[in-house]
Amino acid sequence: MTLKEYFSAQQSVIDAALDRFTPAESGHPATIHRAMRHSLFAGGKRIRPILCISAAAAVSDHAPAAIYAACSLEMIHTYSLIHDDLPALDNDDYRRGKATCHKVFGEAMAILAGDALFTLAIQTLTRIEDADPARVVALIRELSFASGTVDGMIGGQVTDIESERLPPTAELLDSIHRAKTGALLRASVRMGGIAAGGDAAQIEALSRYGEHIGLAFQIVDDILDVEESSQALGKTAGKDAAQGKITFPAVYGLEASREMAQEQCRLSHEALAPFGNGAQRLHEIADLIVQRKS
Repeated sequence: MTLKEYFSAQQSVIDAALDRFTPAESGHPATIHRAMRHSLFAGGKRIRPILCISAAAAVSDHAPAAIYAACSLEMIHTYSLIHDDLPALDNDDYRRGKATCHKVFGEAMAILAGDALFTLAIQTLTRIEDADPARVVALIRELSFASGTVDGMIGGQVTDIESERLPPTAELLDSIHRAKTGALLRASVRMGGIAAGGDAAQIEALSRYGEHIGLAFQIVDDILDVEESSQALGKTAGKDAAQGKITFPAVYGLEASREMAQEQCRLSHEALAPFGNGAQRLHEIADLIVQRKS
C-alpha cells in the first residue's frame, strides 16, 4: 500500500470514528453540533491522528485505544483552528478552502464550538473500552498538558500574539513554535505509544521523533505561507508577514529554513531506529511533512 493509499484508508477510519463520537447535527442544541461538525469535517489531512495510529502500530499490532486517542487529537486541533480564525486572533475567513466557523455561525457560536470540541476530546478518552484506568489517565494527562499554557499549545499561541511586531529572534521563534505547533504533534506520537502500551524507552524514542517532525512541520508551514497561494493552502496566504509574525523565513531566510527542515527530517528518521521496519509509516510521514505543498 502506498502512503497515499494508507492516508486515504486511515482518513476513512478516523472520519467514521469522529462521526460516531460527535453528536449528530440534529441533536439538541442543534446549532452547536452543526458548528462543530462544520469545522471537524471540513476536509483536514488528519496528520495528527494518523501520526497517533502509526506510532501505535510501531509499538504493537493490537492497539484498539489508539483510535480514541487519534480522534481526541483531531478534536483539539480543530478547536484550536476555530479559535485561531476568530477576528480577535488571526481574523481569517477561510480554512481548508471553506468559510471559517465564525463566518458561517457567528463569533459566539464559533467560540462555543471550539470549547465543545475540547470537552468532547476529553470525553472521548474516557470512553475507551476495557482500558487500564492508568493508561486512560496517562492519555488525558498527555493531551491536556500538550494543549495547555506551560510549554503547550495555548502558551505558544499567547507568546505568538504578544510577540507580533517585535524584532524576530531565534530564541523567541523557538519558544513559540515548540509550544504552539510542536507540543500537539509530539503528543500525537506519544499518545499512540501510550495507547499501544509502549515502554519508557519506546515513548522516549517517539518523543524525539515528535519533536523533530513538529519543528519541521512549522518550518515548512512558514515557508509555504511565503511561497504558496491562498488557493493552494486553503487559507489566506501571506498573513504571517502582514501581521508581523515571527517566522523561520523572517529569522533565517528561506534557503536556510529549507535546510533546517531537511535536518529535522533526518533527525526524526534517526529517532525511529529502535522500531526497525515497524516504523515504516512514521518514516514516510516525516518525508511527507517536509515535501508537502499545502
